[in-house]
Amino acid sequence: MSYDAVVVGAGHNGLAAAVHLAAKGWKVAVVEGNAEPGGAVKTREVTLPGFRHDLCAMNLSMFAGSAFFSQYKDDLIAQGLGFVPAADCFASVFRDNTYLGVSTDLEKTTGAIADISREDAAAWRAMLSEFGSDAPHIFGLLGSPMPSAAAAKVVWRAWRQKGTGWLYDTARMLFASPRDFLDARFRSAKLKTMMAAWGLHLDFAPDIAGGALFPYLESMANQAFGMVIGKGGADTIVKAMVGAFEAKGGELILGTSVEKIITSGKKATGVVLTDGRRLEARRAVIANVHPKLLFGGLVAADAKREQFDRKVAGFRAGPGTMMVHLALSALPDWAAGADLKKFAYVHIAPDMEMMSKVYAEAAAGLLPVEPALVVGQPTAIDPSRAPSGQHVLWVQVRVLPAEFTGDAAGQIAGKSWDEAKEAYAERVIDIIERYAPGLRGKILGRSVFSPVDLERENPNLIGGDNLSGSHHLDQNFLFRPVAGYSRYRTPVDSLYMCGASTWPGAGTGAGSGFMLAKMLAR
Repeated sequence: MSYDAVVVGAGHNGLAAAVHLAAKGWKVAVVEGNAEPGGAVKTREVTLPGFRHDLCAMNLSMFAGSAFFSQYKDDLIAQGLGFVPAADCFASVFRDNTYLGVSTDLEKTTGAIADISREDAAAWRAMLSEFGSDAPHIFGLLGSPMPSAAAAKVVWRAWRQKGTGWLYDTARMLFASPRDFLDARFRSAKLKTMMAAWGLHLDFAPDIAGGALFPYLESMANQAFGMVIGKGGADTIVKAMVGAFEAKGGELILGTSVEKIITSGKKATGVVLTDGRRLEARRAVIANVHPKLLFGGLVAADAKREQFDRKVAGFRAGPGTMMVHLALSALPDWAAGADLKKFAYVHIAPDMEMMSKVYAEAAAGLLPVEPALVVGQPTAIDPSRAPSGQHVLWVQVRVLPAEFTGDAAGQIAGKSWDEAKEAYAERVIDIIERYAPGLRGKILGRSVFSPVDLERENPNLIGGDNLSGSHHLDQNFLFRPVAGYSRYRTPVDSLYMCGASTWPGAGTGAGSGFMLAKMLAR
């Protein structure tokens, strides 16, 4: 069969590319090896019937604020897309059984900060005011191909409006570590800890250069705009994108993998499926696939591509992740206060020393004594995800080794994740129990996905790395995934990459797929 474009992988970036190209009149097929689309954005009943758990991604704020959603909002809503806003966005709990959180009510947020430091409350307000004028430029840069004339225009407009000093200050932030950025602006260790926890989402311990941007953006964006999750589950965006794609004439092929990408001369011309079918691609093959999988098997080796292939082979993964899904009879009773039950996210990463320690232990190939936890409480926001009066808990265990040689606590004897995952999940629940006594008595069902399980579920999550590659400075911006190939093209003509391994990186914003499709559709 013949198409204008074949998209390999039905993650949200691949689907965004497919929707836009189909809307521009291209004949497009999307091929997905799994029986369901979505990549890392899936919702399933993995514990008990009636309890719907987001398998990996839960927070859809990036998608709701994306350029793709802005352009296709009506199409997606017509296909059933639904968001549920969270006014109480995220919080961190501390060892003294207190907490600090960010809500869309500025007075509520700054009142809690002022109880710790009035000076910091004023500094928070000042930062939010600056964010209001900074955000269009920063998000404009994140929403432009890298490099591009569009990115240059963003920088030029910022210079015209904000001056040279602002450009220097912004550049300093892009290169700063979370600790240095936060120490320069706030006094309270608790406030700095609450913000720095976001760095761990993108492979940034407190003292790693380049890690300041995400804590700044997440903290300010949640304060200004709030957080949203999917009505009934994060897969609402995937269902809506598939519906919009098929309504525009696109074809979705599920349950059959791509065995290889066909090339003729220097050009990609189609794909061969594992069932033997050949799909011709007249204009583009788009791989929503980790570059190591793309150039480690799907594309035939080529001696002329040796240097590129070597760089791809050296593309570093971020830390591994474990997911622990719980079906509960009631929400956790947080010792820090009942109001914590209202928050979408509760970070259990109580100080920067702990964040540095867990990162060092994981990097040394050890199971961390005290992993960083992101405890999602989606049914506090969207009760439709569980039977009446009951709840689901979404626990993301961050900064783990893909493979390990031992346990930093000396308690777990298993040498593989298949042997150790249940014991490590017990450690995770013990940690939550410290801050929410009685949690174990509320557990009705449990499902654990180790880093290895996540890779089995989605091969793009190599070693359980849900970032599809570390976001350290040498693998970000112009260098993602490989210097000279940050604009989605590859050394093979008509073969393009998108997804979390490409600029602007991980998250649910669909940025790479949408930007690539716009470039192709021109």
